[in-house]
Amino acid sequence: MPNRLAAETSPYLRQHADNPVDWYPWGEEAFAAARERDRPLLVSIGYSACHWCHVMAHESFEDPATAAVMNDLFVNVKVDREERPDVDAVYMEATQAMTGSGGWPMTVFATPDGRPFFCGTYFPPRSVPGRRGFTDLCRAVDQAWREQRDDLLEQASHVTEALGSTHATAGEAPDAGVVTNAVENLLALHDPEWGGFGSAPKFPQAMAIDVLLRHHAGAGSAAALHAAVTTLDAMAAGGIYDHLGGGFSRYSVDPVWLVPHFEKMLYDQALLLRPYLHAWQLTGEARHLQVVEETVGYLQRDLRRPGGAYASAEDADSEGEEGRFYLWTPAQISEVLADDPDLAAAAIGWWNVTEAGNFEARTILNRMHHRGDLVRPEHIEAARRQLLDARARRVRPGLDDKVLTEWNALLVASLAEAGAAADRPEWIEAAVTTATFLLGHLRDEQGRWLRSWQADSGARHLAFAADHAALVDAFTRLAEATGEARWIAEARATADALLDRFEDPADGGVFTTAHDGEQLITRPKDLQDNPIPSANSAAAVALLRLGALTGAGRYTTAAARILALTGRFAGQYPTGFGHLLAAVDLDTTGITEVVVAGAAPELLATVRAAWRPGAVVAWGEPFASPLWEGREPTPDAPARAYVCRDFTCDLPTADPAQLAAQLAPG
Repeated sequence: MPNRLAAETSPYLRQHADNPVDWYPWGEEAFAAARERDRPLLVSIGYSACHWCHVMAHESFEDPATAAVMNDLFVNVKVDREERPDVDAVYMEATQAMTGSGGWPMTVFATPDGRPFFCGTYFPPRSVPGRRGFTDLCRAVDQAWREQRDDLLEQASHVTEALGSTHATAGEAPDAGVVTNAVENLLALHDPEWGGFGSAPKFPQAMAIDVLLRHHAGAGSAAALHAAVTTLDAMAAGGIYDHLGGGFSRYSVDPVWLVPHFEKMLYDQALLLRPYLHAWQLTGEARHLQVVEETVGYLQRDLRRPGGAYASAEDADSEGEEGRFYLWTPAQISEVLADDPDLAAAAIGWWNVTEAGNFEARTILNRMHHRGDLVRPEHIEAARRQLLDARARRVRPGLDDKVLTEWNALLVASLAEAGAAADRPEWIEAAVTTATFLLGHLRDEQGRWLRSWQADSGARHLAFAADHAALVDAFTRLAEATGEARWIAEARATADALLDRFEDPADGGVFTTAHDGEQLITRPKDLQDNPIPSANSAAAVALLRLGALTGAGRYTTAAARILALTGRFAGQYPTGFGHLLAAVDLDTTGITEVVVAGAAPELLATVRAAWRPGAVVAWGEPFASPLWEGREPTPDAPARAYVCRDFTCDLPTADPAQLAAQLAPG
């Protein structure tokens, strides 16, 4: 019979509903059972698109003998890290402290009140030299719990105490040198041949790439632009990019971006849209915009759900094999293009498909032999469409169709910005549709934001600081893209909720969980950017931009306190604080405020004609702000634009050329 997870909303938890393991979801029922039975908790944390999570599930959690040991010795708890990032953050910090590294699946043994005393990640089913098997580990933990409990409880207390003392304390506000130092460190880490930062495995590092592009936009750094473009071109040429359907896999296992872990995450698509868009704006190269267009196409075709929100991820596996959905042989391509053998041969050559293959005797399509040459001639584009249609008839990877507020908000911000920059109103409309869905489905009866939504069970879990911060940015960028004042109102309401419920009054920054949220063994504060912006980095950028648009000092003051808390680390560890560096740059360089009053499409087009990372724009419907005081459009007043810094403005202009000069850096 299905276990308790069958009633959960998370697709990841429901994947384990038929396990012979007597799983509990995270919550008081599990803690009470552990207290009553005097057993430790075994907390297993993962996510739907995690390949090794599936491996451990098949090897151990689906095995009746292993499940019997787990059920006899522990109260077993399954956690979806994407639905509960607060729980994941606490135990990830503990795992890293105990082992020096972390990852998923995460395996944590804890006291009945949740204090961890032993942590690890993946364990094989049976012991091998140098690595203990999972069943042997379970028995060893049980023996220690029965015979050395005092030692385990003391260790749990020490670990929990250490977790509660790791928060940064406020320091000096960072200066412009932090960004300069960060760029120097990124260039030192950069792989000059294949791009990226460091060695394999290589992650896309969208925020770090954007730091380099931002530095070029402001300081004219040719080295920063070259490093960024090298990385973008290498990724788009490699197998980490889907050359038929668009979109990126999670990361590459090698240094050349060829062999990915094939899972596709919504947040990666949302974040990678930005540096490719910005590279196109800076260079004018069509290949960068092509990646943006194809990634948006993938999102609309494969991840968009009825109503306009987006699913979280696609798995790496299909038909029990990693990457099977994406792999090709020359014979398979020839079969699809059988009506035109010459076209088949051209397609095989274009995507470097060989008899030997490059992954388990099949080929991951790539353009590594012609890096930077992505724009397809007409006949190759025709082949791509036919191959994509044929691939769609294969068994698709599993879909994690839960809707996460934070990840959808990241995409709303990206679509809004890209739609405005590339003059693609359909992208802006898609962003509006998604934001409208979030407003209608991801709030409770009291108007509080929620984290996760499922079509068959609705929304649940109070939203975290990261959800709020991403929403503030999304609504602000929608206001800039649409000129509709309602989005500023939504941004302000969400920013107020963020500060009212999450801000740390002592040291600044925001806690992961709300003041009245669930109390874990420690209250985490998300500071470091990893695959996605940390709650504090996202809040700093969003609050600075919203403060510049509205003149509300509360937002800029809160952002400044975040920078004082974490900004000093950003120059030294730029790959861990890429998004925070955007906030440091905004704060130290200053934000340019642009107002376009009246119907002036040519003036608005001038503002949007280049990437202006340090600018915000108000146009269309006026809203409460010093920027609009005395500047509301009237039937008798000509359209004009104002370029302001710290709410002090240049002379108004109706001349696009003069406006461009006022907007020029320096």
